[in-house]
Amino acid sequence: MSRTYISIGSNLNDPVAQVRSAIDTLRAFGEVIAVSSIYRTAPWGVLDQPEFVNAVALLETLRTPDELLMAFKKAEREFGRGHSEHWGPRAIDFDILTYDDETIDEPDLKIPHPHMLERAFVLVPLAEIEPRYAAARDALGAEALATVRPL
Repeated sequence: MSRTYISIGSNLNDPVAQVRSAIDTLRAFGEVIAVSSIYRTAPWGVLDQPEFVNAVALLETLRTPDELLMAFKKAEREFGRGHSEHWGPRAIDFDILTYDDETIDEPDLKIPHPHMLERAFVLVPLAEIEPRYAAARDALGAEALATVRPL
């Protein structure tokens, strides 16, 4: 079994319900070991869009990173995510943050996620369920952390 941290986000079509449903969807891919609280977060990248709802889950799985990526892309389509602008609004988004201690650098898959240590909406829920990320979260500073609020 491999352990992978998954970031989940939505800002369309009842985002709280979307994120809760996405967490349930993870059970099809393995055992959900831990789930963070759900947070309301400011948009990142493209600022002119609704706030997001985000969470992070720890999944134990037999699937490879490539298999998970394909399964998550399929699930995103089933949630109603079409082709969206980079960092734009979306019904659901699954991101593989880490996969055991592996490093993968492929065109469509980069693990650890290349921006995870820059994003409060990832680090706040991640540090909640994995304390080794607390220092990275705290390094973001008060202004960045203020963009993430418990639901």
